[in-house]
Amino acid sequence: MTYADRWLLPDGVEEILPAEAKAIDTLRRRLLDLYSTWGYDMVIPPLLEYTDSLLIGLGRDVDLLTFKVTDQLSGRTLGIRADITPQTARMDAHSFHRAGANRLCYAGHVVHTRPKNPLATRTPIQAGLELYGEPSIAADIEVVSLLLESLRVAGLARQHIDLGHVGIYRAIATSAGLTKIQEETFFELLQRKAMTEICTWVESTIRQPAIADLFLALPGLAGDKSVLQKARTLFAGLDDALYAVDQLAQVADVIEQRYPAAELYFDLGELRGYHYLTGMVFAAFAPGYGNPIASGGRYDHIGEVFGRARPATGFAVDITAISKLGLLPRTFIGAIAVVESNDQLQWQKISELRSLGERVISVGASADLSELGCDRVLVLQDGHYQIQRLN
Repeated sequence: MTYADRWLLPDGVEEILPAEAKAIDTLRRRLLDLYSTWGYDMVIPPLLEYTDSLLIGLGRDVDLLTFKVTDQLSGRTLGIRADITPQTARMDAHSFHRAGANRLCYAGHVVHTRPKNPLATRTPIQAGLELYGEPSIAADIEVVSLLLESLRVAGLARQHIDLGHVGIYRAIATSAGLTKIQEETFFELLQRKAMTEICTWVESTIRQPAIADLFLALPGLAGDKSVLQKARTLFAGLDDALYAVDQLAQVADVIEQRYPAAELYFDLGELRGYHYLTGMVFAAFAPGYGNPIASGGRYDHIGEVFGRARPATGFAVDITAISKLGLLPRTFIGAIAVVESNDQLQWQKISELRSLGERVISVGASADLSELGCDRVLVLQDGHYQIQRLN
């Protein structure tokens, strides 16, 4: 590696410079403050854990995204977290003694072995929350409401959320008696909306015409709230699927009342997180960004692997992706320049200004004040230290 190359970072890994870092950290704090007002307690999970606990419960997708290293102390395999959700599930199972609802929130880096899309960073900063111990639809409504509140805090003028429910596909797959391999095969086709391949697969695999119609209709069950009524007609007699549709309708009814300007889109073939989510799934999108800026859902079984099965639902917001949208204000915060001396009165004035939140920067006589962001200077005048504004 040449000297000229030493500044290069790995593909998909980026540094965040002061203006953007300030904007990101401001949003991070505003989100955590928002979650606190709803009763969520902040936790700070470790950046790495044994893979035995870090990778269980969220399926192979997270496994593939996780960097793995060998612990020099124990010889066991450690994982650098690619998702914070399993860490909070472990904490709920073993670090708390709450029989009822447990509300946790967090913010921090995660690290991915590969970017989730060509333009994504491999080291995104996430903020999110998890609600444990509450199985009712009220918990799903609370979490979706908080996701919309998060988008508002992030400055999104249009709040767009896609809603789905993995229980619908599971109900259809069960009614068809699919093997695990067949279920996975159709899952992959459905995610790609590959209609030609879907038609071929259904024709060769599903023998019951009525069930075949359900598989063929699923990719097209997307749109506004009228999709739910179409689904009720289509799934008549399939109780588990109807139950899932009713849950979506209940959430939508409340969200429409609370957030009339929110844009709700229903995609009953959306299976994001299918390998570990158990109920409703949702994702937020922003104009000009093709991938979700936030996503979540219900994952009731994740706690089983930690010896305490608890209902759970939550979401994570990609703060780094939101920053790339240009929505976060890059505010200029001016500073006061001072050429320090041994004068105790000067030091007292500097300390007073800093206690008031002012930026006071010690400079040399030849310093470039504009480069340092200084718009004022502290000077001694008539025996008193005063602030003068620079032209």
